[in-house]
Amino acid sequence: MIRPTPAIEAIPITTPFIGPEELMRETGQRELVRLGANESAFGPSPKAVQAMDAQLARLSWYGDPESLDLRDALAAKHRCRPEQIVVGAGIDDLMGLAVRAFVPPGGAALATRGTYPTLAYHVIGYGGRLVSPLYRDDGGIDCDALVEMAKREAPSIVYLANPDNPSGTFLARGELERLYETLPHDSLLLLDEAYADFVDEEELLPARFEDRLIRLRTFSKAYGMAGARIGYAMLTQGNAQTFQKIRLQYGVNRNAQIGALAALEDADFRCHVVAETARAREDYYRLSRSLDCRYVESRTNFVCIGLQTAARATRVMEELLTRGVWVRKPGAPPLDSYIRVSAGTEPMRQAFAAALALVLAEVTV
Repeated sequence: MIRPTPAIEAIPITTPFIGPEELMRETGQRELVRLGANESAFGPSPKAVQAMDAQLARLSWYGDPESLDLRDALAAKHRCRPEQIVVGAGIDDLMGLAVRAFVPPGGAALATRGTYPTLAYHVIGYGGRLVSPLYRDDGGIDCDALVEMAKREAPSIVYLANPDNPSGTFLARGELERLYETLPHDSLLLLDEAYADFVDEEELLPARFEDRLIRLRTFSKAYGMAGARIGYAMLTQGNAQTFQKIRLQYGVNRNAQIGALAALEDADFRCHVVAETARAREDYYRLSRSLDCRYVESRTNFVCIGLQTAARATRVMEELLTRGVWVRKPGAPPLDSYIRVSAGTEPMRQAFAAALALVLAEVTV
């Protein structure tokens, strides 16, 4: 029998995310109100769609393996050099490069327990070990716990999503700077900024390029291009050269490159999405109050709504699915007693609100 390496064989079979397509097959449904994956319900920029459509006839061509035009545009946006940008097939791809490059076999990576689980998927898959402090009781990131565990475990990477997924909470610029300076200086801070477009620029960490900092951004959220799979890292030229040694040279979709470049030029559309997302969050807050549910104030395109216990949250999530409404639930305390619902269009929000009210009337425990 042909077997994988012992390290890989020892990994339990896990699926970080069960997609709506599989759920529809399991439940026999043809369509769902998709509020589970933090996709943009407001779509991509029409200019991006037009640019991609115009190039479909050239789908037989490979994309530019260096993403030169896109890196030029991103460097102008972030006031850096193109050599300080690496483009990849979404943040998940870039995260895997960081783990593969900087976490040695048996080495530690540090992340809050229950934060975006793809980091754990990569760490375990590449033979590392994950160490994880808990969220605070209010669902926020516990910076003191991160620093304490970092000093004790000496992790190669400290991972932080800011704004955070799945809580939606945000570390203010000053707090993040203090965390960064307090962490051991031989640990790399892998800063996942997938939702940074929903935060004012002046609230974010200022531009800085140091070997112990890699920042990850995506076109999946505010730009509405999750299915195109494209994101980028901002990092030092030395770290970029390290990524260059191991990245898949033709791993980025050509049409995604074209669409991302056009999306960057459509600032008005991005502002529209950010404004619509803010309205959706306010609707979810009002709905939560009307149903006597807690919620976590969010700086992302989703909101966590509290349902008292993890068991009740799971039951509500399952009952919503039977009514054609797909949401997800965080897996670790204290957020495991919440459901997480993405910012939908007004009709999607209305469908969710009606279904949630019916389910809560039935699910008492």
